[in-house]
Amino acid sequence: MDLIGTKWKPLLLFHLLPGPLRSGVLQRTVPAISNKMFTQTMRELERDQLLLRTVHPVVPPHVEYALTERGRSLEPILRALDHWGQQLPAVDNKSGS
Repeated sequence: MDLIGTKWKPLLLFHLLPGPLRSGVLQRTVPAISNKMFTQTMRELERDQLLLRTVHPVVPPHVEYALTERGRSLEPILRALDHWGQQLPAVDNKSGS
């Protein structure tokens, strides 16, 4: 669970399932994540060999993230979590229940 057991990791990995994304595009898929948390999370995922970070030598720098084979092996789990979440009834956060 340490590999994906944080708030942002499963979500970022899920958004990479269709294919590689540029850093800015990926970050915009999760608007609530701060720049600092995005960077920290992506470094951890790269360290754990779940994704590959590619820097293209252009100006401005073009950084792209893609799932590794190890990261892609999480696809059934990520899709199951997504399906499970879609089946839940909406929660009214204002009522506290």
